[in-house]
Amino acid sequence: MKFFLHTYGCQMNVRDSEAVSAVLSAAGYVAAESEQDADLVIVNSCSVRAKAEDKALGKLGLLCASRRDHPGRLVGLMGCMAQRLGNEIFKRVPTLDFSVGTRRAGAIPRLVERVIAGERGISEFSDPNEVPDVPEAHTEDGGFSAFVTILLGCNRRCAYCIVPDVRGCEYSRPAREIVAEIAALTRHGVCEVTLLGQSVMNYGRMNPVWDDAIDPPSPGGYREPFARLLEAVAALPGILRVRFTSGHPSGCTAELVRAMSTIPQICHHLHLPVQSGSDRILKAMRRGYTREQYLDAVGRLRSAMPDFALTTDVIVGFPGETVEDFEQTRSLMDAAGFDNAFIFKYSPRPGTPAAAMEDDVSETEKMRRNQVLLSDQDLRGVRNNELLVGTVQQVLAEGRSLRNAKRWAGRSDGNKIVVFEPVPGIRAGAIVPVRITRAAPQTLYGEVVQ
Repeated sequence: MKFFLHTYGCQMNVRDSEAVSAVLSAAGYVAAESEQDADLVIVNSCSVRAKAEDKALGKLGLLCASRRDHPGRLVGLMGCMAQRLGNEIFKRVPTLDFSVGTRRAGAIPRLVERVIAGERGISEFSDPNEVPDVPEAHTEDGGFSAFVTILLGCNRRCAYCIVPDVRGCEYSRPAREIVAEIAALTRHGVCEVTLLGQSVMNYGRMNPVWDDAIDPPSPGGYREPFARLLEAVAALPGILRVRFTSGHPSGCTAELVRAMSTIPQICHHLHLPVQSGSDRILKAMRRGYTREQYLDAVGRLRSAMPDFALTTDVIVGFPGETVEDFEQTRSLMDAAGFDNAFIFKYSPRPGTPAAAMEDDVSETEKMRRNQVLLSDQDLRGVRNNELLVGTVQQVLAEGRSLRNAKRWAGRSDGNKIVVFEPVPGIRAGAIVPVRITRAAPQTLYGEVVQ
């Protein structure tokens, strides 16, 4: 039986889909090249915004209807929306074969076999407090980059966020398990890893991750669990780059800043969601920091790394957000000097504290604020990127550019997309020096230095 996965949402969902593919392959199933070739199609869903759920529901409806042309096709759902809706999903999509919640990737082959045996509408969901079974990351030979989950769940309980309900309480994977997994990935050619966690810098705060009797701290090394893990991963032979996401200002400790600025393999880039620049709105959102504390964290990072690149998430139109609050967000974004920003219009998520608040910013005004911030960021992006014209950036080559097959593209240490003319002998996964000749809001252009 051939299978295909459709993935919506964040990098953790991408990682979960990779894990499910590995689990299915180990069970004897074969990955299909496209949905059209698949006998089993699974939708990996996201619940962070209503639009993401609407996309997944629409796709499920189309897949179930496709049985007219693909008799016997099995259709399943996994991920955050599956966990949130529970068995309610079978009322919305009556012909869905199975549904699997978060932390349950390993159950999918078993459920598929039950469907093949004649059962329909079956499900399995996780207890938010259970210790999860995390299938290891997997890559085929030749892959050079991989996501590795180090922390599952979230305990922050931001007012607008459904993640703690669908992904459960924070659980940090044992450090030895993570290091062994990444070491195995390097043997398949992986040279860049991105460590994933909903609030990744909380790693090791809720449960023990190191056994000092087995793994004593290195002399003069790092005592905080996350900084210590970064040191251990970076020390693995073959690892050229280490990234991690997503961050929180409370995690920008002196130890973390020291690790980022002194360990060569750790990229000088951080995705640090701010969500708002207004202290009043930040408090209503339950973000756990003030505007000043956020900018202080940014200042510490920039002081230690002059080439530091910063990206963020922003929500516009949160309940009660006034024009003045919005202007404070604009001014914070200028003060922080973000290299890129992902801007979202607020949408209430059922069961969250914010859902009980009056959604009093009109859709028209949310759109206006969204467009203003996007326009601001384009100008800011050009200004930041123009400062790099004439510099030589170390670029991890990814392959041919999607927009122009005659060119190649890759990412700089600061996670900026760099497009360049290829040179003889270039290969994906190699780090090449590229002199920047031109800048756009989100892209750099250059030529390889030979």
